[in-house]
Amino acid sequence: MSTGLLLLALFAFSALTYVLARRKVLAAAGGGRLNSLPGYYGSYVALWTGVPALLLLVVLTFAGDQLPGRAYLPGLALVLAVAGALWAYPKVQPSFRARTRVDGWVRAVLMACSGVAILTTLGIVLSLLYESLRFFDAVSPLSFLFGTHWSPQIALRADQAGASGAFGAVPLFAGTFLIMLIAMSVAGPVGLFSAIYLSEYAGRTTRAWVKPAMEILAGVPSVVYGFFAALTVGPALRGTFNAVGAQLVGGPLNGLGLYLSQVQNQMALVAGLVMGIMLIPFVSSLSDDIINSVPQSLRDGSYAMGATKSETVRKVVLPAALPGVAGAFLLGVSAAIGETMIVTMAAGLQPNLTANPLDTVTTVTVQIVTLLTGDQEFDSPKTLAAFGLGLTLFVVTLILNIIALAVVQKYREQYD
Repeated sequence: MSTGLLLLALFAFSALTYVLARRKVLAAAGGGRLNSLPGYYGSYVALWTGVPALLLLVVLTFAGDQLPGRAYLPGLALVLAVAGALWAYPKVQPSFRARTRVDGWVRAVLMACSGVAILTTLGIVLSLLYESLRFFDAVSPLSFLFGTHWSPQIALRADQAGASGAFGAVPLFAGTFLIMLIAMSVAGPVGLFSAIYLSEYAGRTTRAWVKPAMEILAGVPSVVYGFFAALTVGPALRGTFNAVGAQLVGGPLNGLGLYLSQVQNQMALVAGLVMGIMLIPFVSSLSDDIINSVPQSLRDGSYAMGATKSETVRKVVLPAALPGVAGAFLLGVSAAIGETMIVTMAAGLQPNLTANPLDTVTTVTVQIVTLLTGDQEFDSPKTLAAFGLGLTLFVVTLILNIIALAVVQKYREQYD
């Protein structure tokens, strides 16, 4: 019997036990008082019928053909479902605390989900740490963290694993934070001011049309933004800077004119601007929800003291919503740091240590993808460098989150 048919049979049998247990307790009560709602009794029996057998089916699915006696497991799952039903069904009585038992099942499921999340995070960290330690055995951590030249070796064969290469990651992180700052310079103010307008000033009709239209941006794939940056924004900015440079050539600013006249399509400014447009709905939607959650009594109290609308927003609403707004900005920062496609298509792949937004740069995530792409020797420092970059980016992001939380805790307003 296939796994799909087993799941269907298990679901049907669990639903049948739910109906039978519910009818039994209603008949036993005879119109009298029940300790719990009738649905809890049915849910209790259905849980004991379906969950143990379902867990066995999960083991069956992941074990594959390597599990001894695999052919007998479908029958064992059905036997386990029947045994669970026979064990739980006699307990269904009007005085039975079914709600407490079902709540116990729910707590167990929630704890299991929390455990999966924790173990997944721990597994990611340990895998990054293990592979990163292998990388740092071959490359000095100091040269990696403070080196200013990034030129990893090209290892196509096992005998090239010891080839020399430069692994200074400073240009990668400089490009990452440069593009992130440009993006948040666009998404932060536009998103926050949009949220303030929608929550405090816009009418219901305007809000009903503007907010969904803005949130459509969140559903556009990043590769589409990359095409937009490469085919529209990049050429437009290049044409603008080239025209300005042509006007400056031969004058007092001849050097600047020559530089602007040579600007190309790919630059940090293009990637940052388009990425900022992509992040606007993230910042705006979350900030709007947070601002709307501020109690109306705070606004009414401010108006009663004679404050204007703008004063209320600036001195009452925004301080109260500061933690949530900071969270929205952190989400935008995380999305900007992790974006790959826009940077690849709009900023290039050249690692440059520069703060000039008109230069070609690359980011950590782009280099991770580049390092792990192609037919390469996995044990070489070049491919292991991807794990070193990932671990460093993880630590940097964690530090930024800690700093942001400390700032929020210091400046947030406390209300009763």
